[in-house]
Amino acid sequence: MRDGEEPAAENSGGTGPDPAAADPAAENSRDTAPDPEPAEADRQLLARIRAAPVLAGPLPRFDPERAPAAPGPLLAGWLDRALADGLTEPHVMTLSTAAPDGTPSARVLMLRGVDSADCAVLFTGDARSGKGRDLAANPVAAATFYWPAHGRQIRLTGPVTALGAEAAWRDFLGRGPGSRAAAFTGTISAPLASPEEYARERLAAEALVSAEPDRVPEWHTVYRLRADEAEFFQADPDHVHRRLRYTRQTRAEGGWARTLLWP
Repeated sequence: MRDGEEPAAENSGGTGPDPAAADPAAENSRDTAPDPEPAEADRQLLARIRAAPVLAGPLPRFDPERAPAAPGPLLAGWLDRALADGLTEPHVMTLSTAAPDGTPSARVLMLRGVDSADCAVLFTGDARSGKGRDLAANPVAAATFYWPAHGRQIRLTGPVTALGAEAAWRDFLGRGPGSRAAAFTGTISAPLASPEEYARERLAAEALVSAEPDRVPEWHTVYRLRADEAEFFQADPDHVHRRLRYTRQTRAEGGWARTLLWP
């Protein structure tokens, strides 16, 4: 039994694959079908959004009173439960950053490590990318995990540090050839002239990786987000949601403060 959890409930079921998804032409047609009246199309879309099921399946239960004193073990426990229950890509998170002028941006990326003792998470990025530039100028970020099948959300906010060359080397060379070739293909976030240009750059990158299998791009960076605040949200089908926030105390105070929040 994991900290802060009651015995496991059945995982919610999913629907089968969409037949149109196997046909790219049908998929594109569905995405771009013209509507004579955009306002009416928006109303129809809203009606479909409101009719879409939410919190449809049995969900795990969470008792904040039984949660651990620090958030790291709860973070690890919820991740472990998501993996054990076979949730789709529970190690994928949304990372939010802000530019020097305060403009926010967010993107979805993969979790690369957890330090449960310190409530920190690792992720990687290209130092030349938008997130890399944001973090160089404003080294604070928020990471969000959301697992619909469990009705769970985790939010972490805190300072970000770039780890050294050894961490970048270890992470990069632990990847498959395709992932390494992608990192050497073109310049991330720069304008792309055509699919043909991408194909040429990708072939050149694959040749580079094959010829120099130990080469690591100088822009590949491993980042560490150390949470100053961690929030855990457990949804409930009857909307009796549970929301628990941890706030890191000062060095003199030590430990974490826990606050139960209105959902």
